[in-house]
Amino acid sequence: MFSYIKTKLPSILMLILAISLAACSTSVDKKAGDIDTQKQSETTPKMITMAWNADVGPLNPHLYGPSQVFAQAMVYEPLVDYVEGGKIVPRLAEKWEISDDGLVYTFHLRKDVKYSDGSVFNADNAKKNIDAIIANKQRHSWMGIVTVLDRTEKINDDTIRLILTKPYYPLLQELAFARPFRFLADAGFPSDGKTSEAIVKPIGTGPWVLTEYKKDGYAVFSRNENYWGIKPQLGTVKVLIIPDSETIVTAFEKHEIDLIVGAGIISMDNFKYLRDSGKYNTGASEPLTTRSVILNSAKAPTSEMNVRLAIQHGIDKAKMIQSVTLGLEKKADTIMASNFPYSNIDLKPYAYDPKKSEQLLDEAGWKLPSGKSVREKDGKPLLLDLVYVSTDAIQKPMAEILQAELAKIGVQVQVKGEELMVGNGRLKSGDYHLNFWSTYGVPNDPHNFVTTSTQAKTGIYEALLGLSTKPQIDAQSKEVLASTDEKKRVELYRSILTQIHEGAVFYPTAYESMITVYHKNLTGLKFNATKYDFPFGTLDITTK
Repeated sequence: MFSYIKTKLPSILMLILAISLAACSTSVDKKAGDIDTQKQSETTPKMITMAWNADVGPLNPHLYGPSQVFAQAMVYEPLVDYVEGGKIVPRLAEKWEISDDGLVYTFHLRKDVKYSDGSVFNADNAKKNIDAIIANKQRHSWMGIVTVLDRTEKINDDTIRLILTKPYYPLLQELAFARPFRFLADAGFPSDGKTSEAIVKPIGTGPWVLTEYKKDGYAVFSRNENYWGIKPQLGTVKVLIIPDSETIVTAFEKHEIDLIVGAGIISMDNFKYLRDSGKYNTGASEPLTTRSVILNSAKAPTSEMNVRLAIQHGIDKAKMIQSVTLGLEKKADTIMASNFPYSNIDLKPYAYDPKKSEQLLDEAGWKLPSGKSVREKDGKPLLLDLVYVSTDAIQKPMAEILQAELAKIGVQVQVKGEELMVGNGRLKSGDYHLNFWSTYGVPNDPHNFVTTSTQAKTGIYEALLGLSTKPQIDAQSKEVLASTDEKKRVELYRSILTQIHEGAVFYPTAYESMITVYHKNLTGLKFNATKYDFPFGTLDITTK
């Protein structure tokens, strides 16, 4: 036995040593793997995925749909910003001066700003962008600034000057809006400089860069490493295009998306279902805009005042809002919320009173024939069409309730879901009786609402054409925008908003809020001051 051990001992020792070395090697490899994994976790950009119900579009900063506003706001920046409390603060302009007569605005540009392609933002580029926007003035007629901006001058490499033909008090608010006064790098301009047609590539100074895109599939936004401000915590935001709201909820529950944010992206039923599950974080912003239905005063039979009044009184709005928004949005009785500038006016709401609706229709000659359910006048039925955006999870159930409510007073409503651009086209052409519409919200209301009432092809101008007070509304609207007298401005807004309210053209439904649902590994979500500026800047995600 001893002899066997003595003979085999060297081999045994070698085996033990080999096993020990192997174990030691495995341990070292494992620790190395942990370190590599940790390093990878630390260096791999953090990514979240969200869903949106429409393609983000070509992201031309100087145009509108089909580009989605939130995506444009991720890539491009304004000269000044609108923040909580209604304040205008510096952004690409670090400061500015306004001449005593209100005709000259001098902006001093930040000197440390580069575009995502590394090119420099300066006065030449800023002037080039503003000139390109003004060259397409008609397209931007809904903004009063384009009607008063005479020219832009370069003072030096870091200073530009806007010269106006007459004072325009909301100029800074309009410059703060998400489009069109945002800035594109020289390399993004087409050779003829006409961004009114198309751009070469979306290159902005903002915190995000569009790095991947598949039309109607997805868009990937990566952090702009040249960004002059505080860079986002996240490295990437992937936007999946999912038109159907139910599919969005399913994808969220399967962890295929991390975040739902916006207005009308999912139904309030689904929002409540996700919230009440206790599995996710949820939130809602303060009211930002007013949901409404426009009653076209220029197209029969909504051209008749009594028909519009009958609609205003004929719908149980409180019940509809409770049913559709589950009490998450506040019922609206006026087109502008009272907390908006110049909008705290004592306007009398149109109370729910179906008997009064029937009386108004009878007086207008719309009688209900015996044995029929739809009123008639001169042998024609009281038939209205109602247009809603087919992908909007709030508009569709509201449309169905409006249809049912108006049927009770003998008004037949045909509801039709349209794609966003088709619905907008019908609004601007006046080809509808009833059409959903939301106010612009801050920083644009109420001055843009007033501006659009005087500008053709905005939809608002066309909707008001049937009012006998339209000429006076137009005259007062132009006067208020040029007024430098605050007291006079208050009086004019009171008169304009009162006339529009009494014309019964807008049926406000609810003060609209943004909602969000997100998984519990996301942190730092905070709504911004406008509904167009999504809260990606402060978002972060913890890895599992």
